[in-house]
Amino acid sequence: MIELIEVYKKYPNGVTAINGIDVRINQGEFVYVVGPSGAGKSTFIKMMYREEVPTTGTITMNGVNLAKLKMKKVPLFRRNLGVVFQDFKLLPSLTVYENVAYALEVIEASPKVIRKRVMEVLDLVSLKHKIKMLPTELSGGEQQRVSIARSIVNSPKVMIADEPTGNLDPETSWDIMKIFEEVNARGTTIIMATHNREIVNRLKHRVIAIEGGKIVRDDQRGDYGYEN
Repeated sequence: MIELIEVYKKYPNGVTAINGIDVRINQGEFVYVVGPSGAGKSTFIKMMYREEVPTTGTITMNGVNLAKLKMKKVPLFRRNLGVVFQDFKLLPSLTVYENVAYALEVIEASPKVIRKRVMEVLDLVSLKHKIKMLPTELSGGEQQRVSIARSIVNSPKVMIADEPTGNLDPETSWDIMKIFEEVNARGTTIIMATHNREIVNRLKHRVIAIEGGKIVRDDQRGDYGYEN
């Protein structure tokens, strides 16, 4: 599914964020990416959805070499990805329904398909009753649920989550993680960067720890391993 071979990322200011990473992630896995601040986690995650490109090395996802992928082909590549951010990134002028439907409208799905699929994913995240509300009328947890619904409405093979519970209270964070668990159980590969020690330690999955731009630990059903 995903393979990184001898990946380095050096920024113009001279900072080496990723320093020789080799890793393979198989279809259907749930992977936590952990590590101290400044370790290279964000760069690692951004390379997964082609926000950043490696200075050297190869990143292959679904048979596509992201290091050589031309910019004009990036939108097409991202159609097979779901991306969830800490700050939700919803379109403020669109309703819950419209925010989720937008992901299907850009690929010119039919109105019938859009309606059916949007209602399916809003049911999954328990927001069918709020389809006409704007993001500003929702709680932070509800906004994150809309973000998740939007990210999975295209039935992506891979879901990238960058600190998805970072702005949420503990109870809401657990509700969000239940959704991620359900999405993963349906076959979607999930790569999730997180600082949430309790979630990683209680919901056991593969843990990749990054320090100094290198993978220092790769454990199946691992622990968080750091003091917050």
